[in-house]
Amino acid sequence: MQEIIENIDINQYLPAAIAWATNILLAIVILLIGFWIANSVSKMIIGLSKKSPHLDDTLFRFLSSLARYVILAFVFIAILNRFGVQTASIVALLGAAGLAVGLALQGALSNLAAGVMLLIFRPYKAGDYIDAGGCFGNVTEIDMFTTVLRTFDHQQIIIPNSKIWGEKIINHSHYEVRGVDMSFGVAYGENTDAVRAVIDEVLAKHPHILDTPAPFVEVSTLNDSSVDFVVRPFCKGEHYFSVLYSVPEQIKKALDENNIEIPFPHRKVIVVNETA
Repeated sequence: MQEIIENIDINQYLPAAIAWATNILLAIVILLIGFWIANSVSKMIIGLSKKSPHLDDTLFRFLSSLARYVILAFVFIAILNRFGVQTASIVALLGAAGLAVGLALQGALSNLAAGVMLLIFRPYKAGDYIDAGGCFGNVTEIDMFTTVLRTFDHQQIIIPNSKIWGEKIINHSHYEVRGVDMSFGVAYGENTDAVRAVIDEVLAKHPHILDTPAPFVEVSTLNDSSVDFVVRPFCKGEHYFSVLYSVPEQIKKALDENNIEIPFPHRKVIVVNETA
């Protein structure tokens, strides 16, 4: 009798045990295949970065991580479904949680969206000098949420990407050759051709100023007390600030050596003595 009862008990629980064992085995298989697919897709997206050199590697790393986690999420949902868990409610719960998190992190998500756009369109890259978000400096790092600048006095400025995207971005390093705009004033009594010759000579001797394109030196404005020249020499981008801050002193010294007057604003006052 006892053997019959034991056989009945075994026969009663054997199908459930086989079903659980089968589900566990299938869950392991699904998990292994899911990890393999996730890793393969991640590596494939990373590999696309070599075929798209105009796009930043940071964007591909982000997309590869995003794809990997999305695939793994579906894998875990499939595993739960194998064990009879109602995944529809879980998906709805995750959606509601995602909406709540999205509303709470609107600023972070806007920075993320701006970071994606910056990495796709690449208005600047690491190493460029830019003027953006009200700051000027050398770009040292671009990630999905922020852009890091280093100023000339070695300060680190971290700018949220949402403050940059959608605003004016000036990339001072985009073109290899740059023009350097300067202005100089001389007295009305000076000969403009002589002034132009002195300035041309200074520009021709400067080691960083290019012959082609030729420097531009012309009269721009007739002010109240001076004749203003606009001077625009051209140089390599890396020499821009060297030219900008060295040429004015050199032109000042050259004008002084040639006895060319650089006027300062002055006002003539006429005093009328009225007698009763």
